[in-house]
Amino acid sequence: MRRNYFSPHVVALTIIVMATTIYNAQAQTPRYDLLLKGGHVIDPANKIDRVADVAVTNGKIAAVEANIAASDAGKVVDVSGLYVTPGLIDIHFHIGHGGAPLNWFAPEARSQTAPLGIPADIALQGGVTTLVDAGTAGADTFLQEKEEVIDHAKVRVLAFLNIVANGMNGGLEQTVDQMDPKRCADTIAKYPDVLVGVKTAHYWTADPWDAEHTPWAAVDRAEECGRMAGVPVMFDFWPRPDRTYADLILKKARPGDIHTHVFAQQFPIILEDGKINPILAEAHDRGVIFDVGHGAGSFWFRNAVPAVKQGFIPDSMSTDLHTGDLNVISMTEVISKFLAMGVPLDDLIRRSTVNPAKEIRRPELGTLSVGKEADIAVLEELHGRFSYIDCGYARMDGDVKLVARMTIRAGRIAYDPSGLSMTPWEKARPQYFKSPILSSDPPSKADDYPR
Repeated sequence: MRRNYFSPHVVALTIIVMATTIYNAQAQTPRYDLLLKGGHVIDPANKIDRVADVAVTNGKIAAVEANIAASDAGKVVDVSGLYVTPGLIDIHFHIGHGGAPLNWFAPEARSQTAPLGIPADIALQGGVTTLVDAGTAGADTFLQEKEEVIDHAKVRVLAFLNIVANGMNGGLEQTVDQMDPKRCADTIAKYPDVLVGVKTAHYWTADPWDAEHTPWAAVDRAEECGRMAGVPVMFDFWPRPDRTYADLILKKARPGDIHTHVFAQQFPIILEDGKINPILAEAHDRGVIFDVGHGAGSFWFRNAVPAVKQGFIPDSMSTDLHTGDLNVISMTEVISKFLAMGVPLDDLIRRSTVNPAKEIRRPELGTLSVGKEADIAVLEELHGRFSYIDCGYARMDGDVKLVARMTIRAGRIAYDPSGLSMTPWEKARPQYFKSPILSSDPPSKADDYPR
């Protein structure tokens, strides 16, 4: 009988070859997928405000340290002279159709008001990696919003659910029967991973009260839903003599509830003597949160500038971007206005990351903590002559502006218009210069990093 066997020398040689192969493979595999090198890291959640490198692996933050070796990363991006922060969080944004019917433009449509929503991924242009839709949809229309926008966006999308079941722009916002607290709460309970709170907006701002439309109907029903679902309420509110702003923030609002549009024209933020209204501090002490919610009609320098000079800065920055709001442009534009008013950048990053994360009860967001999803903004602070506008067609001049140079969402480079992460075309790899024959052939790309 023949015996098949390996000599001791062959076995030893095989082991050596295998070990060498494994070692070489490990040596050739970078420790990190992406390295942002030399930037000034501002991460308020971890009290980091210094020059450091940020490494990413498998879509997660892998390290935030000084002088990480470039050889440890598959892709290295020089961000020296720039700021590296957690991805910004915009808690007032509008996506989808809401209550606007798909045929809103047709004469027979229930409402001829156009949808508010804009494409969610536009937010990436402002360094935003998480946006929160501010009540565009209600219980009847949320599933459409989820399937149409939320499930397909590159940016992370969360939402406040409108207390009006039909949502916004459907012609039913003033119908009190549409404001069903239980239905609202049941919907939030069904989608707890996406729905972070309740929104009430635009209710009965001018018409006389009647049996159906009592002063606090929308607020009271939103609050009831908030209590049932255990979530905060966001208020878009118009005060009237028998429905005052003081009553909203001092009596109706619970700790953790959010007043958005704080610097809108209709609020008594600044008293006749030029001093800030003391009810703001009183409400803040009660735990009420104040949000910018800039929008096309909710930000006036005559309120914002005196308030900021007297030390009142909203807890969170936000855009209220929607189809009628093209002058705001981005989250960084809103932040820039406060920079121009003298608010330090590190404070504004806190109010654009860790603060809103707490407000929507998602503390895992707004941080560069190791192991968390790699949502990152790379920002540049420009100095020169800049001008900013408010919703009353007034201008404020300043000498500073913040722009987003790159936005990374879950480790993917989702926004990089200046090619910060890209190779000069003349030095690109051979594949870049090769024209594909078929559409199924590899494209002419300078690198394969996820984008």
